[in-house]
Amino acid sequence: DPAKLVERVLDLVAPEAVLASPVEVLRTMDIATMTAEEREASARFVASLRWSPGLRPSRRFRRARRGDRYDARATLRRSLRSFGEPLLLARRAPRPKRRPLVLLCDVSGSMEPYARLLLHMSHALARSWGRVEAFTFGTRLTRITRQLRDRRADAALARVARSVADWSGGTRIAESLREFDRRWSRRVLGRGAVVILCSDGWERGDPARLAAEAARLRRASYRLIWLDPLSATRGYAPEAAGPRVLSEHVDDHLPATTLDGLVAVAALLNGVGGGRPVRRQERVVVR
Repeated sequence: DPAKLVERVLDLVAPEAVLASPVEVLRTMDIATMTAEEREASARFVASLRWSPGLRPSRRFRRARRGDRYDARATLRRSLRSFGEPLLLARRAPRPKRRPLVLLCDVSGSMEPYARLLLHMSHALARSWGRVEAFTFGTRLTRITRQLRDRRADAALARVARSVADWSGGTRIAESLREFDRRWSRRVLGRGAVVILCSDGWERGDPARLAAEAARLRRASYRLIWLDPLSATRGYAPEAAGPRVLSEHVDDHLPATTLDGLVAVAALLNGVGGGRPVRRQERVVVR
């Protein structure tokens, strides 16, 4: 009997080899085609990833056995135990700090299928890393850092939805980046911050203005990462003016269409603290 033969084979095989994990199935699925239940499972998976953009050196020091500098005060205090003889030389080393992370998420109409899960990623980063500044942009720039501080992801995203007035509207990337540079750049990019730009690159304005703002953002950041949902499409090439300009002024161009793409983003963030990428020399025109 074929049915009994199948049952006998299934009894011999381990259950974990037969039953596929729902997350493994979702990892290669396009986020835009997911159902509500699948997006909830994807959000839980994104929250479980390890997000750490690394550490940066600071001007503060701490005690260390093998430090680059000697600590004169600690050495004198220790010498009191040995009647003034400095038998042990105290050392100190720079105290590392968490590298800041800045998220700029496009919430225009073309990004609507991906924006919610990208905001879940922003909430996971804010909860696990702490030093995160988050902004949304469409036709205007909105700071959502305070809204993402809520412990519950659903409540945080509900607060974001009430705060963002240009959700699923048009796209003005250059104007949004200019506003970010004028109002927030010096506050949030002053300590070697990593910037993640989540957008498909569709710009209705002047491409030359977008190029200038993207170049300025790249110079001010430690590393500029562009998450593009369209870059995972087969045969994709940044031929339009907006995507082509952005691809020339970013350090990393990664797809954000599937969960595997977000896993690659987490892996990249875990290694950015090891060094800054070698950037192309920008030609300066003297007039």
